[in-house]
Amino acid sequence: MIRVENLTKRYGDRLAVDSISFSVQPGEVIGFLGPNGAGKSTTLRMLTGYLVPTDGQVRIGDIDAVADPVPARRQIGYLPESVPLHRELRVDEYLRFRAQLKAVPRKHLRARVDASLELANITDVRHRIIGQLSKGYRSRVGLADALVADPPLLILDEPTAGLDPNQIRQVRDLIRGLAGTKTVLLSTHILPEVESTCGRVLIIHRGRLVGEGQPGVLRQAGQGRALLVLEGRGEGARFEHVLAAVPGVREITELTRLQTDPPVYRIKLLTDGGDVAEAVFGAIAAAGLTLRELRTEGTSLEDVFTKLTTHDQLDAPQKAGEASGLTDAEQGRGAA
Repeated sequence: MIRVENLTKRYGDRLAVDSISFSVQPGEVIGFLGPNGAGKSTTLRMLTGYLVPTDGQVRIGDIDAVADPVPARRQIGYLPESVPLHRELRVDEYLRFRAQLKAVPRKHLRARVDASLELANITDVRHRIIGQLSKGYRSRVGLADALVADPPLLILDEPTAGLDPNQIRQVRDLIRGLAGTKTVLLSTHILPEVESTCGRVLIIHRGRLVGEGQPGVLRQAGQGRALLVLEGRGEGARFEHVLAAVPGVREITELTRLQTDPPVYRIKLLTDGGDVAEAVFGAIAAAGLTLRELRTEGTSLEDVFTKLTTHDQLDAPQKAGEASGLTDAEQGRGAA
């Protein structure tokens, strides 16, 4: 459904997107992740035709979206992060207007507006003026707009921003329900949202694709380093000094004081795995500190994301997925 090859965008001397390539198959739900400023929104705007690439190719289905953007846009329902709405219109008036702009046949207008209102769960405000709605409702009006022409491809940039927990759950359920019938490219900062809705993940950092694969495979690829979580009684500085000297402890990622008197700390350690837990136990006992709990946690998608986007992945050119340690087969490229 989407094929991107060497997509590049420059703003003067600044390289916002650096020759990225990926493909999305029909029916896939893909998470598109990256820190602020990584180039996510720029990439999405090029896919949807709102920005012209400096270089590279974008194909939406069989259409060259760079050379022929208008028919390509007809295949896409786009929800930008900041939804532009006609605030003076009522919700159903706005959706009818947008459906007409998207060339929905007149005989199907009412049915498509009703369906989009239902899918976005905003039927109760269909007669309200958009400018009088809360931010969460306005976001869902934007989602209904993306759905109103029944496009085969949805590109959603932060679709749950500003929603309350119940609304977030409804949007997640909607996205999960679209899998197999529509292709969805979902950009979000909420990693549990990605794990619960997406079959595959693309991670972008400094304009380059640094990780790609199924969430479970990415987590498995990160298992070479284990995360130890412990709770102990004693002084935080003493714990830091003792634990930093244990062979195999890479980093103290958290040191949180849980209670004051006597002081109790929760500590997270990034380690090389193996017998590091036993060495940590021995070091704490030898130092006269009290250990209340020690356990190993599996690598999460958040751990993988942090690893790929807080270290310099750009020292040498890499193909997508190399930074995550995945082979082509493991990445599940092209899996529906």
